[in-house]
Amino acid sequence: MKNLPRLLRTTLAFVALGLAATALAAPAKRPNILWLIGEDFSPDLACYGVKEVWSPNLDRLAAQGMRFNRMFTTAPVCSAARSAFMTGMYQTTIGAHNHRSHRDDGYKVPAGVRPLPDWMRDAGYLTANIREFPAALGIRGSGKTDWNFTYPAQPFDTDKWSDLKGKQPFIAQVNFSETHRAFKGPKKADPAKVALPPIYPDHPIARADWAAYLDDASELDRKIGLVIKQLEADGLADDTIILFSGDHGAAHVRAKQFVYDDGLRVPFIVRWAKNFPEPKGFKSGTVSDRIMEAIDILPTLLDVAGAPKPAKMQGRILFGDRAEPAREYAFGARDRCDETVFRFRTVRDARYRYIKNFTPERPFLQANAYKERQYPVLSLIKELGAQDKLTAWQKNFYLSPTMAPEELYDMESDPWSMNNLVASKKPADQAALARLRTTLEKWIVESDDQGRVMEPVAVAAAAGRTRPEEPKQKKNKQAK
Repeated sequence: MKNLPRLLRTTLAFVALGLAATALAAPAKRPNILWLIGEDFSPDLACYGVKEVWSPNLDRLAAQGMRFNRMFTTAPVCSAARSAFMTGMYQTTIGAHNHRSHRDDGYKVPAGVRPLPDWMRDAGYLTANIREFPAALGIRGSGKTDWNFTYPAQPFDTDKWSDLKGKQPFIAQVNFSETHRAFKGPKKADPAKVALPPIYPDHPIARADWAAYLDDASELDRKIGLVIKQLEADGLADDTIILFSGDHGAAHVRAKQFVYDDGLRVPFIVRWAKNFPEPKGFKSGTVSDRIMEAIDILPTLLDVAGAPKPAKMQGRILFGDRAEPAREYAFGARDRCDETVFRFRTVRDARYRYIKNFTPERPFLQANAYKERQYPVLSLIKELGAQDKLTAWQKNFYLSPTMAPEELYDMESDPWSMNNLVASKKPADQAALARLRTTLEKWIVESDDQGRVMEPVAVAAAAGRTRPEEPKQKKNKQAK
């Protein structure tokens, strides 16, 4: 350098300073995000211990990343659940709790509440909900949004996979309809070998229906494998965080639309991008029993994007330096679905699930046209009940003209929620009942019905009512 002419030395020094200033001014590189969503899907994968399902691609994703055992949606039906996890808000808070009640009435979410594409776009991300893939793959995404509120324009920037490669960082959702009824995946599972839940009659129709669901799960896995291969072929895999989740539980008689674990618990798998350091609280190759809610996903992704969590957002940041405390409880709610009105609220901790039923005078088998068309096991239960061929539990649960006003289940010893412990004489059960009852009442007051304070159960009882007052809902075509 000393031997170079002074003018050249001066010029090189200015160039070096300019490059340094440019490097300081340039925004830090941020990872892409690929969020894969299976419709109506519980954790029914081989990596979760399920037999007669073929899921090598998702099993591999789980082995390379992190698998979570206790991820719960806040509603057991698509429009309410999706409205929640796409805004990071409980559907009861933003008025999106009655399934598809706002599909055509112009309803808008409260001020300060926005869906994922808006927040991520402001953070500098291309937003995509992919329908179109390269023709050679032979697959399409459903492009499903199904939000229970009105969005004034196209929410995502693109629906084409081909737009991702040149426009980074991006966040892309791919929604798969395989595990939504009607099931039509290639037959693989042997109905005789499936582990049929004991809540259903052990009958060839029930076994064939369960096997068909697992076949669709296997087909879902095949398509996800194709998407991941395309990500790799495009040279994007090492810069992309991949998430997989369900939108709510499986489309079976006591799962979807009900607030048991089989209606609210979903798979959640995350593989971190190789070119980015793993955040605090995340460790590849491990399994977590941490309690999580699907509304936690959006604030976590905003943190990944370098954007602050909005003040009103109820979800929690899961990983990183700004991670919030782990949840002790997961909450859920179910209201009107199609023409069928129930009102359930629930809370789950690491061991127990508590359910408060504000409509106990209504039977489990209320009329529901969608289920009566699509669920063969529903008709089977009625037929076997008429023939007195159900087990005692199935008869008492499905055919009773009313439902229990309160339910408490020990999920460690009773994973299918069959033994209601509300009347248990064990001190531990009664202590859990009192604690969860109080916890749920507090959540209802804080989070229900667009921020309007709902009456706790105790207040309603003191006033001589069987349940809190329920806001009136506008009629629409779907309700009719």
